[in-house]
Amino acid sequence: MQLSLLKHKVNRSAILRCPIGTPGGPYRAVQRHNYSLSSGQHLWSEVGMLRRLWKPVVGAAVLVGVPSYLYFKYTSKVQPRMTFDLPVRMRGPDGKPTVVKRPIGLLTKEEAEERLKAYATSASTVRPNGIVWKQTTAFMPSNNPIEDANASQIIQRDVLDKSSPGDLLFFAVMDGHAGPYTSRLLSKVLIPSVALELALFLQQPSGTEPKASTLQKLKSLIWPVESSSSHAPSPLEESRKYTPLALERAFTNLDSEIVDSPLRILAQEMSRDGADKKTIPNLSQHPMAMASMLPAMSGSCAILALFDTAHRDLYIASTGDCRAVAGVWEENENGTGTWRTDVLTEDQTGRNPNELKRMQSEHPADEADTVIMRGRVLGGLEPTRAFGDARYKWSRDAQAVLNKAFLEGNGESMRATPALLKTPPYVTARPAITHRKLNLPSADSEPNAKSKSGLRFVVLATDGLWDELSSEEVVALVGGHLAGLKGAVPKSELSKLVPTASGATVEGKEKRLKDGSGSWVFFDDNVSTHLIRNALGRGDPERLRQLLSIPAPLSRNYRDDITCTVVYWEAGGEDAKSSTFSISKPEAQAKAKL
Repeated sequence: MQLSLLKHKVNRSAILRCPIGTPGGPYRAVQRHNYSLSSGQHLWSEVGMLRRLWKPVVGAAVLVGVPSYLYFKYTSKVQPRMTFDLPVRMRGPDGKPTVVKRPIGLLTKEEAEERLKAYATSASTVRPNGIVWKQTTAFMPSNNPIEDANASQIIQRDVLDKSSPGDLLFFAVMDGHAGPYTSRLLSKVLIPSVALELALFLQQPSGTEPKASTLQKLKSLIWPVESSSSHAPSPLEESRKYTPLALERAFTNLDSEIVDSPLRILAQEMSRDGADKKTIPNLSQHPMAMASMLPAMSGSCAILALFDTAHRDLYIASTGDCRAVAGVWEENENGTGTWRTDVLTEDQTGRNPNELKRMQSEHPADEADTVIMRGRVLGGLEPTRAFGDARYKWSRDAQAVLNKAFLEGNGESMRATPALLKTPPYVTARPAITHRKLNLPSADSEPNAKSKSGLRFVVLATDGLWDELSSEEVVALVGGHLAGLKGAVPKSELSKLVPTASGATVEGKEKRLKDGSGSWVFFDDNVSTHLIRNALGRGDPERLRQLLSIPAPLSRNYRDDITCTVVYWEAGGEDAKSSTFSISKPEAQAKAKL
C-alpha cells in the first residue's frame, strides 16, 4: 500500500480550560456561606470591608483578565489535523488517467480506536444443559452506507419441559453489492424463512401444504409432540433428515420472492379490468415500486450457520463468497494441542474451478467462453451465487419493461443489461450445504476442565476479512485469543505459540501478496474486533489509523466492508473461563508491548 505519513511536529498549547457552568469554569457558581450573627454590627463591618476592597479587586481583574482573554483567544485555536498523502487515480486535463497525491486528514489514535470498536457487540447465553454460548460480532464500513449486514437468533427450548430436545441457533452475515438494499432485507427475513421451512418439513416432509397454522408449525419446531406410533420417526429425526433440503428451499424461495416481486406487481396491474394491455403502465408511484425494485436490482451474498444442539449438528449454508472457517482443537496426551483449520465453504466466484464447470454446464456450449470472463459472470459480477442481482436473472425484455414501468417516473434507471446476456439466469441463490458434528460439553462438565478434541469455534465473515487474512491466520488468531495471549506477537512466532494445521481453502478471489514480517496484536476483549484490527493494522497502529482515515468512496481501493461473527461455547456458568486451551509455551513468553 503506497501511503506516506507526513512526519511533522505540531506545537500544541497545554491549556486547561473549564467549561462554563462547571466548578472552576469562567462562570463559577457562587459559594454560599451560612452566617450565624448575634448582631447587625458584624454584618455591616463585613459590608464596609467589601466596599474598601472592590476597587482594587476590579482593577486587578481588568489588568489580569484582558491579557488572559487575549491569550486564550489567540493561542487556543484548534491545531490543524495531521495529514498523509494518498495516491488517487483520476483523469487529467487531456482525459488520460493519472495519479495525484491527495492529502487525507489522519485520525488520532483515540479516534481510530473509537471507530474500530464502535460497531462491536457480544452476547453470552447460558442454556439449561450447562452450555454457555458466546457470540461476538463486529463490522467496519468502507462503503457509505455499509453494504454488509448480519443477523442472529436463538430458538430456545422450554426450560420447564424436561423432554424438550434442544435449541436451534442461527448466525448469518450478508455481503451486499450495488447497494445495501438486498443485504438489509436478508438480515430481517433470511433466518425466519429458514425457520419456517424447517417447520414445514417437520409437519409435511412430502412438501405438501400443511393444514396447521404458521404459529403451530413454529411451536412444533420448538416443542414437538411425541408420535403415537413407536415405529414412526420422531420430529427431530425428520428435522435431521430434511434440514439440508429446508435450507436450500428457504434460500431459493426467498430469492424468487425478491426477484419476482416487481414482475408480480406489474402483472397484477396489467390484469386489472380496464387496463390497457398494450401499454406499459406507469407504476413509479405504486407504494411498492422502489421497495420491490431496489432489493431485486442490488445483490447480496449470504452465509448462515445453524447449530442443532438436539442432534449436535452444525449446518452451513453458503451463497456467494462469504466464508466460514472452524477451529478444531486436537489435544495431545500432554494436555497441549493443535488448532486444525477446517474450511467449511468454498468461495463461489468465477475463479473457483468448480463454479466455472457448473456455470458452463447450465448454459449452451456456445457460451462456454463467455459465462465467466476475467473471473466474473459475463465479465461483470464476481460472485456466481447471490440473492437479487436481477440484471443477471431477468431477460432483456423484462429489464426494459420494468425499467419503464417503475423507474423512469422516479428519475431512476437500471444499469445497462450485460452485453453477453443470452440465456438467463446466470446467477443463483441456491446454497452449498456443509455438515459437521458437534461434541458439545455435557451439563456436568467442569468449567475449567481440559478441553477434549473437537470443533470449538466457527468464524463467519464477509470477503473483506478474507481479502486480508488467510483461513489459517484467522484460526490461529482466534485460538491465541481463547488461550489468553496478550500484547504483540511476531508473525514468525505465532505458529510456535499457537500451533495450527493448515486446511484446504478453495480461493475464489485473486490472492494478494501476504507480508510475513511484522506482528499480530492481542489487545481486544471482543474477538471479532480482534480479527478486524489484525486484518487492517496487524501490529502497526499507524497503518490502522491511515486505513480508517480514508473516506468513502476512496477507501474501497484499499479495503472492503468487513463483517465478522465468531461463535464459541464452553461448559459451566456465566463465570466460566474461556482460556481452556493450553498453548505450547508459557503465556508469559507471548506477552509483549508495542
